[in-house]
Amino acid sequence: MRTLYADIIVDISHEKLDKTFQYRVPERLRDRLEPGACVMIPFGNGNRLIKGYVVSIGDQCQFAPEKIKEIAGLPEKETGVEDKMIALAAWIRRNYGCTMIQALKTVLPAKQTVKKLEHRQLVRLMNREELLSLLGKCERKKQVAKARLLKALSEQETIPYEWITGKLGVSAATVNSIVKVGAAKLVSSESYRNPVKVQAGETTHNTLSSEQQTIVTEVLTDFDAGRRQTYLIHGITGSGKTEVYMQLIGEMIKRGRQAIVLIPEIALTYQTLLRFYQRFGDRVSVMNSTLSPGEKYDQCERAKAGEIDVIIGPRSALFTPFPNLGLIVMDEEQENSYKSESTPKYHARETAMEVAKLYKASVVLGSATPSLEAYYRAGKGEYRLFHLTKRLTGGELPTVHTVDLRQELQEGNRSIFSRKLQELMTDRLSKGQQTILFLNRRGYAGFVSCRACGEVMKCPHCDVSLSEHKGGRLICHYCGYTQPLPKLCPKCGSKYILGFKAGTQQIEDKLKELYPGVRTLRMDADTTRTKDSYEKILSAFSNGEADVLIGTQMIVKGHDFPKVTLVGILAADLSLNASDYRAGERTFQLLTQAVGRAGRGVLPGEAVIQTYQPDHYAITCAAAQDYKSFYEEEILYRELSGYPPAAHMLAVQIYGKEEENVKQLARRLTDVVKSNMDFLQILGPTPANISKINDIYRYVFYAKHAEYDTLVAVKDCVEETLRQWQPRQLSIQFDFDPVNVL
Repeated sequence: MRTLYADIIVDISHEKLDKTFQYRVPERLRDRLEPGACVMIPFGNGNRLIKGYVVSIGDQCQFAPEKIKEIAGLPEKETGVEDKMIALAAWIRRNYGCTMIQALKTVLPAKQTVKKLEHRQLVRLMNREELLSLLGKCERKKQVAKARLLKALSEQETIPYEWITGKLGVSAATVNSIVKVGAAKLVSSESYRNPVKVQAGETTHNTLSSEQQTIVTEVLTDFDAGRRQTYLIHGITGSGKTEVYMQLIGEMIKRGRQAIVLIPEIALTYQTLLRFYQRFGDRVSVMNSTLSPGEKYDQCERAKAGEIDVIIGPRSALFTPFPNLGLIVMDEEQENSYKSESTPKYHARETAMEVAKLYKASVVLGSATPSLEAYYRAGKGEYRLFHLTKRLTGGELPTVHTVDLRQELQEGNRSIFSRKLQELMTDRLSKGQQTILFLNRRGYAGFVSCRACGEVMKCPHCDVSLSEHKGGRLICHYCGYTQPLPKLCPKCGSKYILGFKAGTQQIEDKLKELYPGVRTLRMDADTTRTKDSYEKILSAFSNGEADVLIGTQMIVKGHDFPKVTLVGILAADLSLNASDYRAGERTFQLLTQAVGRAGRGVLPGEAVIQTYQPDHYAITCAAAQDYKSFYEEEILYRELSGYPPAAHMLAVQIYGKEEENVKQLARRLTDVVKSNMDFLQILGPTPANISKINDIYRYVFYAKHAEYDTLVAVKDCVEETLRQWQPRQLSIQFDFDPVNVL
């Protein structure tokens, strides 16, 4: 029997993860070890026993076999937070395809060499009379700064160090001289960084409706009985899903448990945090990509230390190391941003269920437009389904007007805004009510093309069109390449080069032409680059500092503005034209969410959907806010085509700088999979939709099957083949049930 060796890590911090030590696997542990397992190993010259984690197992020995130590055994108990995170990393490695190191770096907080925040204070030691005597001496010697500090010390016993060096303008040397003579001493204390910048307001406990109370009671009854389930709340916009979450979290805290609240966009953090902070105070914190490394690390340490009960953030917040997690809430669960676009390409929904299993916690998913995956599983009994059918304000859903843009053009209206939308905007401006204009695009313009020959200006490094921005610049939104807008077509020499102008800046300009003096705010990828920019724009709009908010997808998700009574959806069907099997679902979800932003207060709301395809079922069902009809139509198409959720799909993505090498590897791997698994449906290989980005060529092939584990076997087969072939300067990625077709 061949000898097995395990690569083991002993210090699980990001900067140490690539350093592994090899140990021999004893016979008694051969069948019990797998990547992620916790083991006890002899370490160092003294062979002291320490804990380590298995990264990989194989029969290749990297050193002289006689120098390799043997694994001592398994630890007696594995209940620590770190053990759970290692187990989760092993699950991610198996189910999504990546190295164990990549999985560990995903789930573990990076240990930072950052100091804790230090608070220093100057504390008075002399009595007031002694200080005043010393003050007199300093004044006689014209020691102005020293006298200023002594006067302040005579008036108060402790002074913050920042106040001394800031307001008083006293140098560190002067402070030290006062300490040296025994007049005062410096006292330091350390604290964690807290990224939460909101003020706690009045605590509000709204009375739950009968529908809301039923959900809370049922979930808690299951929890207390030891039944851990996944629940799906399908609630129309404004039906009070957040109130249900808060009630459940409050009850979990009473039971000594913690909660993670996942939200799809950083843009939602501020408003969500405000509501939770008003309820739970400083026991709430956030975790997202705008935090500094020190802030992120401190939030993990606060969670471990039991200083916080609730963490709010996008998918990475799922890996917060709570010691006693009881509930994971995933709001707007249908959103694509819950799927990681970098390796490992995990989905937060399935990963949340695995985290819950490790902690014996419950999972609550919520959405006005559930993903087909979640609704399909609820139909099969895998999730427990609840409905919220009434708006909390008692108001009705908005009245929706669908405008056929083809007809508008025939009748002579060439404006971005239909006549119906203009009529309703005029009405809202006269009444002092607010409007949201939603566009599914970014930048100043879409593609730029020659009207004479049709040539589209493309990025030389990526297979995508360049977008026109202000100042006559063409920019690639993938690699950042920039060039001036050409005066003549590079292909035919024509001067008729124009952009397809349907960006948020363009809409803002046209709106100001139409309504001089209108107050606008714009929220898109270009206006939210800086830290706190989301909060500034949203709070300004919420405070009534603008009449119209113009934006892309981030403005239609989860925000609650009571004064908004009109939503205009421009170019509603742009997303329908994507070459992606999820295009209909995406369009329906976006439009339903957008329509739902109107009339959330006491005033009734209206929405205008501008479209070139008014009869498409995604448009008609969104206008009617009819999820069930949309689901029935869409799931039929998925079942006939064998797409998720009716079946599973694996995208194997091949990348490299030499196109021919990429193509050849893609073909050879496809042939290997076909020969080993002839019962699979294989599509491709083919160039990706965007076949080149930043001079890297991209090919892809897809495997489809009803069973997820069969596709995991495909991934294992490809990984084993690559270990044997070891192709150079080529990389492979796996994407299970992709939310974006490459």
